[in-house]
Amino acid sequence: MKNYILLGLFMVMISGIGYAQSSETSIKVGDVFLVGEVANDNYTHIKFPKDNFIVKRGGIANYSKVRGQKVEVTSIKENSKGDLIATISLSSKKYFFKSHKYVKVNIADALTSKELLKI
Repeated sequence: MKNYILLGLFMVMISGIGYAQSSETSIKVGDVFLVGEVANDNYTHIKFPKDNFIVKRGGIANYSKVRGQKVEVTSIKENSKGDLIATISLSSKKYFFKSHKYVKVNIADALTSKELLKI
């Protein structure tokens, strides 16, 4: 009888651990977000290219044109740390800064820091 109780407790603990580790993400390909406003154009979780790379590719490094734009998630991958890295592009199918078609973003951190806003 004692073995059955211990076995039951062990099974409850195993099922609880499995449930706690399942991570359901509500973010999927095709979701639309708005680019938020950040102080001093210091986007840390949205990996915009450096200004010199924008200029080298013929673009204009003007962050005020990016603020408030609708962006669409085109792909989602998980990195080695377990963070979700999404590739986003403008919903209007134009280029960021007239030079880059897509950028990468750490989706969870960008949502918490309000760099991306849910619509």
